[in-house]
Amino acid sequence: MKGRAMGFAGERKIDREAHVVAAQESRRGACPTLAAPMATGDGLLVRLRPAGGALTPAQFKMLAASAAANGNGLLEISARGSLQVRGLRPETVDRLAADVEAAGILVPAGPSIELSPLHGIDPREIGNPAAIEARLRDELRIALSSPLLAPKLSIIVDGGGRFGLSGLSADIRVAALGEGRWRVAIDGDGKTAVPVCIGSADDAVRTIGQLLAMLVKIGMHLRARDIGPAALRDMFPAMEAQFVTAPHSETPRPGVHQLANRSVVLGLRPHFGQINASDLSMFLGEAERFAAAEIRLAPGRLFYLTGLNPQSAERLQEVATDLGFSSDPNDSFAKIAACAGAGACASGFYETKVRAEHLLQHASALLDGSLAVHLSGCAKGCAHPRQALTIIGMPGGYGIVLNGRAGDRPDVTIAGSEIDSAIEKLARLVGKNKSPCESAAACLTRLGPQAIANALKQE
Repeated sequence: MKGRAMGFAGERKIDREAHVVAAQESRRGACPTLAAPMATGDGLLVRLRPAGGALTPAQFKMLAASAAANGNGLLEISARGSLQVRGLRPETVDRLAADVEAAGILVPAGPSIELSPLHGIDPREIGNPAAIEARLRDELRIALSSPLLAPKLSIIVDGGGRFGLSGLSADIRVAALGEGRWRVAIDGDGKTAVPVCIGSADDAVRTIGQLLAMLVKIGMHLRARDIGPAALRDMFPAMEAQFVTAPHSETPRPGVHQLANRSVVLGLRPHFGQINASDLSMFLGEAERFAAAEIRLAPGRLFYLTGLNPQSAERLQEVATDLGFSSDPNDSFAKIAACAGAGACASGFYETKVRAEHLLQHASALLDGSLAVHLSGCAKGCAHPRQALTIIGMPGGYGIVLNGRAGDRPDVTIAGSEIDSAIEKLARLVGKNKSPCESAAACLTRLGPQAIANALKQE
């Protein structure tokens, strides 16, 4: 995707040492950027959201090469479809920024604006989200650059189509209704967000400007959920009548998907959303050979290759499988969230990928899709900040949180040498006690923490 280079290197020299200190002292909820990388266990982390969520294969190759040269060679696709580069050092962040600029990758400043992943090429699309994003960046530039906005403030512009963003939550979401109408809602996903306005593109942009002004007014770094109902009604007196819901769309998923005529897209998910730079470069070389047009980042830690015909998509699918990218929407790897873990992150107490492989082979009863399984190398829980069946690395072994986050107090603690046995016991417990129509999550809830803890501690 062509665009104006981001210009970090040319516009200002960044005091990297100061930003490292700031990153180390930052509160939870900060968002790592090229201007303000975040300190992690394996160095500095930078998160990039290219304009439109799109890169050309050549641009992505340049980014992969820079990640290998300036970081530890590990890239990640986040749950919301942003790119992360790991293992950077204070002196190499500027080099990465220069490489991003040289590649012509545009990374807009300010809050992330996420677009439906196949915008502009999906024949089922009913609105133009890229045009809305362009207007927001242009007309609300000053508001979007306010330091009073929360670093993780999220704005979604969903043009509809086959793969939309209905399941993704956001502070502000704009969804196409067709015939030039847009619905603006706050604090939630496609079903739960509170609608405040339905109208034209002009109305939508004006409403977002009003919401940003309200966020700045109520206090530094507050989110849409912090806007009081009375204040909302005062600003948008007609909001109670905005009951029209936006069309529901499918959650983005891997595989070969027909668009129109003989044009297809290939959706791929790296295992755990993590990619080795050398593997990525090799794959992108093949993608260029088959004339892939763009890589479109998508929620769910996946990406789409566009501009393919069925034959080239089939060949790239084979190459992808050999390099650890899955095109199977039912891949069991997708049911496990795992951080970089020991060996890739200095904060990790265990090798999360090794435990994941064991879980896949010996604890399939836990992977029916009813619950998320989170393997966290430490208590920070970077890979999955939401509730899950969580296995946490600790100095003396492991903690198991049956339905919670990595930072929660474990329901059970397990000695290091016994964790594989404990995982197998938990799977057998579910398999033995689950009724035919019951899910793994429902079974664990019914058994309760105390009974599960007792079962895991039995010889």
